Amino acid sequence: MKTIRFRLLVASLAVLLGTVLAHSQTAADAPPPPPMGHGPGFGLGHMGFFAKQLNLTDEQKTQMKATLQKERRNIEPLMRQQHEIDLQLRQFAEGTFDAEKVQGLAAQKAQVQSQLTVAETRIHGELYQMLTPEQQSQLKQLEAEHEARMQQHMQSGQAPPEEE
Repeated sequence: MKTIRFRLLVASLAVLLGTVLAHSQTAADAPPPPPMGHGPGFGLGHMGFFAKQLNLTDEQKTQMKATLQKERRNIEPLMRQQHEIDLQLRQFAEGTFDAEKVQGLAAQKAQVQSQLTVAETRIHGELYQMLTPEQQSQLKQLEAEHEARMQQHMQSGQAPPEEE
């Protein structure tokens, strides 16, 4: 249960960070989007919701923007590497399957994903510390509500359809 809460916290912070980044940039200084794949909250569309819900100050937005810009340089190479591995894996799905090569690529991808998870968690921790105790409490409440909706959704989708 703690893992689910932690993952939800990480996902919520990713959304929050992306919102802050999106609102703090103009079109002229916006960086190019990351390569295909899912990044750690960069470019997600629901960021404004969290920034508004948590009532971030301009100083918090500036601090978070600086942190995200600094960390982007570290994360983008990992995202590119993951994308390249995905392209290689696609060749085996669309062509001749080679279990040994796929296993090697899967191991490489797991290593990259592990590094991304560590980086994302570190970044989210830094950003979380920029929130006031009240904002942290609000974020936890939003996450709890989201978790409850997800649990309800999962429970309603688990019953197999009746066959006639």
